[in-house]
Amino acid sequence: MSTPTQPASRKWLALAVIAAAQFMVIMDTSIIGVALPKLQTSLGFSQGNLSWVFNAYVIAFGGLLLLGGRLSDLLGARRVFGAGWLVLLIGSVIAGAAGTVGVELAGRAVQGAGAALIAPSALTLLMMLFGAVPQELGKALAVYGAAAPAGGTAGVFLGGVITEYASWPWVFYINIPIAVLAMLAVPALMPSAPTRSGSVDIFGAITVTAGLGAGVYGIVRAPEVGWTAGSTVGALAAAVVLLAGFVVIQSRRREPLMRLGIFTAPNLAAANIAQLLLGAAWVPMWFFLNLYLQQVLGYSAFPSGAALLPMTTLIMLGMVVLAPKAMQRFGAKSMIVTGLAVLGVGLAIMSLVRATGNFWVDVLPASLVAAGGMALAFIPSLGTAIGAARPEEGGLASGIVNVSYQVGSAVGLAAMTAVAGASGADELGNPPELTHGFSAAFAGAATIALVGAAVTAAVMRSPKPALELASEAA
Repeated sequence: MSTPTQPASRKWLALAVIAAAQFMVIMDTSIIGVALPKLQTSLGFSQGNLSWVFNAYVIAFGGLLLLGGRLSDLLGARRVFGAGWLVLLIGSVIAGAAGTVGVELAGRAVQGAGAALIAPSALTLLMMLFGAVPQELGKALAVYGAAAPAGGTAGVFLGGVITEYASWPWVFYINIPIAVLAMLAVPALMPSAPTRSGSVDIFGAITVTAGLGAGVYGIVRAPEVGWTAGSTVGALAAAVVLLAGFVVIQSRRREPLMRLGIFTAPNLAAANIAQLLLGAAWVPMWFFLNLYLQQVLGYSAFPSGAALLPMTTLIMLGMVVLAPKAMQRFGAKSMIVTGLAVLGVGLAIMSLVRATGNFWVDVLPASLVAAGGMALAFIPSLGTAIGAARPEEGGLASGIVNVSYQVGSAVGLAAMTAVAGASGADELGNPPELTHGFSAAFAGAATIALVGAAVTAAVMRSPKPALELASEAA
């Protein structure tokens, strides 16, 4: 909320920095998509483990988000926000300078750790600045939400330009000047919050991160070594044990990383499930569409990035112009259900891609339908998830909703990588087989989106009409 030392003009400048944080977090996932084939050739990634360039970032991001949210609540959002930018800068230097697969993945993991500090503290700062005025909060969330597709748009475009006309390390080095500017702006623009006493559940953070990593590793490796192989069964069993252990730890700690009772807040669990399934459907589509454009249609890096601009531009416009007005008229539940259903239809159309296809028939129509669904569902589910928590748990709620989306992204991509690989997507140089594999991934992602629409319709509550609330009060 606004403070005496935070004039209105500076408050909106602060929002620009917060939106830049969301922009960067998403750009760091999308900018690598176009660069993947050249990065694969340069560092020696196989087709099967190429998804780890994405997953190393997402697992560190998703696994450490709860810790980032807890630190934001304890140490103050401004302090954690600034530290996150520094960690992101360091990870970007490592990833860009990498000469081996291992160093590249380490750099991506450090980037993810930085993002895990930035994302929940950014949302906490947003709520501090705008939470007291609902109309301002709606506008601020729309700007924040639109920064995600803006980052996606910039990522695919800049990724294409950089990969085509410079070299792939610069898709990471571009973060450095932005991070420096953000760190300079933080002390001048962001509101300060007092530190709070409390402990940090490091063991819980390690357990949830390791559990997520083991699960994704098992799913990604399964097509190569077999679902019944000892390494697959062991990894998946370890994931179950670690994640179950995390829940037990949280239930017994006096100051847990994630207070389990927070999920009793109305619609918080439902909104997070919607975000999880939204990420599980959207990110595999983005990943395999990049590969289809380059490995089947034969696009080079720059045209491949440009081909995704209509889709990401529509999402940005939909989130800023359409979603806030539609949410006021139709409510969050209707928007989320409709958005997930439309996304599912777009992905189902995309599953009809052909080995002899072209952009105008096989990519553009389906990608625009899918983009419309994403634009409708994202802001309502995000706003519901954040608004359902108590004000003092803003960092935790922000962390949880980011975890939901990133976990969905990682597991969805891992699962669809397995589906695509089993259907021919590992046959480099064989367009029909590649197309068959990518089509299977799109169909699987469509199923996830449609399941998400059904689950949201079943479990999310709609607010009672004002007249009914008034009669109950009387």
